[in-house]
Amino acid sequence: MRVQSLTLAVAGLALLAPGPPPAAASRSSDVPRRPVARQEGSVSAAELLSRVRDCTPVSRGRYRTDADTPATIPVCATDGTVFWTADMDIDCDGRPGPRCNSITDPAFSPATAFQQSDGRYLSAESLPFIVVPGVSDIWNHRDHGVRGGSVAAVVYRDRVQYAVVGDVGPREIIGEASYAAAEALGIRPDPHSGGVASGVTYIVFKDSRATPIESHTSAVEVGERLARTFVAEAGAAQAGADG
Repeated sequence: MRVQSLTLAVAGLALLAPGPPPAAASRSSDVPRRPVARQEGSVSAAELLSRVRDCTPVSRGRYRTDADTPATIPVCATDGTVFWTADMDIDCDGRPGPRCNSITDPAFSPATAFQQSDGRYLSAESLPFIVVPGVSDIWNHRDHGVRGGSVAAVVYRDRVQYAVVGDVGPREIIGEASYAAAEALGIRPDPHSGGVASGVTYIVFKDSRATPIESHTSAVEVGERLARTFVAEAGAAQAGADG
């Protein structure tokens, strides 16, 4: 009730405040936002992908990317990570905002599986996060050190973005991330027509955590440190084999 009252008060103030001319408002809403792709950290996409070329499956089966597609995606693992390569559907759930709400997304849910440190749900439009499948006979993410706030490196083409595990999805489907994560990777974030059909690699660092979960700065710091170690371990192993 408190949230509803605050919303009504803000709406009332908005009605009293001067707004832009109708033509300007129409132009701003009609022009789509172009995703601004950016690379986070110094560990390259090529370096990370070289570490996940080979799959040792830890899932007991495979996942679908959508309800009407065949199950072809395994969850794989190294000593310090679990990973999968799939599509990216757009998660717009959580705390509503101008880009993610019940009007922009008819399937919108105001809740996420995990909450911020202040008890509020996460914001899909401002926080880069990924979605893990619900616990099932296929795979239990908790058994592999993956929980809310676990840090992931998301790789698409030549870009790397760090994110947290922020939501849980259907038990048989994999490949989803928040509006903010897609936008940062240069993927169209619209919940209706956005996303990408393939080529996204999700690398989750086991037993990692961003503190608090809503701090993207923490996710980048933790992710960059673990990614450097992840890549360096491969180099050390190769040097030992050559020696």
